[in-house]
Amino acid sequence: MIDFTFTENQLAVRDMARELAAKHIISSIQQFDREQKMNPALLPAMAEANLLGFCIPEQYGGLGMDYISLGLASEEMEYGDTAARVILSVHIGLYSLPILTWANEEQKQKYLTPAAKGEKIGTFGLTEPAAGSDVVGLLSTAVDQGDHYLLNGEKMWISLADVADYFLVFAWTDLEKKKARDHSGLSAFIVEREYEGVTTGALHGKLGVRAGNTGYISFQDVKVPKENLVYKEGHGFKIAMFCLDQGRYTVAAGSCGLIKACRDASVKYSKERHTFTKPIEEHQLVKQMIANMEAGYQYSTYLWMKAGWLKNQGLRSTRETSLAKWIACREAEASAANAVQVHGAYGFSDEYPVERFYRNAKGASIYEGTREIHTLMQADYVLGHRVDKELEHDLPVVGQ
Repeated sequence: MIDFTFTENQLAVRDMARELAAKHIISSIQQFDREQKMNPALLPAMAEANLLGFCIPEQYGGLGMDYISLGLASEEMEYGDTAARVILSVHIGLYSLPILTWANEEQKQKYLTPAAKGEKIGTFGLTEPAAGSDVVGLLSTAVDQGDHYLLNGEKMWISLADVADYFLVFAWTDLEKKKARDHSGLSAFIVEREYEGVTTGALHGKLGVRAGNTGYISFQDVKVPKENLVYKEGHGFKIAMFCLDQGRYTVAAGSCGLIKACRDASVKYSKERHTFTKPIEEHQLVKQMIANMEAGYQYSTYLWMKAGWLKNQGLRSTRETSLAKWIACREAEASAANAVQVHGAYGFSDEYPVERFYRNAKGASIYEGTREIHTLMQADYVLGHRVDKELEHDLPVVGQ
């Protein structure tokens, strides 16, 4: 039986994240969003609060919390700003949890423990200039040179590209399979920023998530030690799909935080703004928009919580996570559009936060699998064209 009752520890994580968001995000987000740069105090604050590894087992420097805690923290971070939730998605969902699941013990000690303690930052390098949803369209290669791999390629739209210390990178190790578009020729590696030939840069002019660092990573004849291969050659696609399951989960939960922020801002404004001699909260169509936000928040929350419950049992949740991500992101977009509408002309100005919500909401329908990809996935599950196989690795059961 699924139990959605929060434990004291889960509520403590939620409250800690809420307090951090109020102090380090909401109070200054307008400035950093306008300047299109990341708040330099945010990562240290998250590390100090143990938010950068709180659902990693204690033996690797974390707090041993569970997936529901991760969802609650993601929601509270995005209530502050999407860029803050992205840090959890990338550092924990797309980097730390995959390392916990697929890496060997030596790699965990070297590359997971510092990340869990917040001493080092990790990110995920899959997307390229010409390849996103089409994973086998990647061009990056890692050629076996005996005692190392020679890595060449470029990754694009990488969150934390300029601030991460470690990159979980995917590249072809079998060039014949690359030609045949056979994903069993892809492999995963841990690459350190300090390796010669690694360069990064930031992207500017983004529609949303302007207070977050997004950029590119270039690999030019980078010598990657053999011991930095994650798991085995040819298993990169499986690892990447596992990564996306965890990342999508945090996006779904985070989107609920954005819906809630839209709802709360609209409720506040509707009580202050008067038209036709009465507060606009009394107008039926304004009520309808606020009611839709509440409905979207409630059922999207249950979707990510179901996925989190499955993860807590060590069960695969690819189908449930995809549905939660698709629906929560859809509702976040709709809620942001309604919030701007409730605010009228003021919603078109960054004097109020809803225009930022509107810009930020759009990104989530693209990254971590576009809405079109998730639509097709859900249809294929129902039609019987898609069936999830058992994972080669057991899912890490954390916080139990």
